[in-house]
Amino acid sequence: METPDPDRIKQRQIHFRDLHPERNDASTAATFLADVDGVLRAEPLSPIVLDLTYDLQRTCLEEINDALAELGLHLDGALIFKLRRSLYYYTEGTYRENHGCARGDSNSTKRVFAKRWENLEHGCRDPRPEHWRRYL
Repeated sequence: METPDPDRIKQRQIHFRDLHPERNDASTAATFLADVDGVLRAEPLSPIVLDLTYDLQRTCLEEINDALAELGLHLDGALIFKLRRSLYYYTEGTYRENHGCARGDSNSTKRVFAKRWENLEHGCRDPRPEHWRRYL
């Protein structure tokens, strides 16, 4: 059993742009990230601030932010937040490379959406076997 690395668990705050007074991006993001592998806790502190805790060996902030942007949520574009995100991306990427974690490929956000789609109850499942679906 390996000892836990204190640098492996990261706690960050994600700030969203306040585009509309009725909008609640932090709660939407928290609901979405609840099922993502590697996210330990996602809790909205305000309508535009999300408190996030995640395991760096399973996911990183860049993958999470890419998934949120693909979901249609807008991150705050102020200079201080852009600098913080760039620093976090660099340090987390370095940590993941040094510890042999799988580098996120370009399909990482697609994997997040696919995992979420699998967990949802919907009527878009085809009960036929695979060879019957490709018959024609």
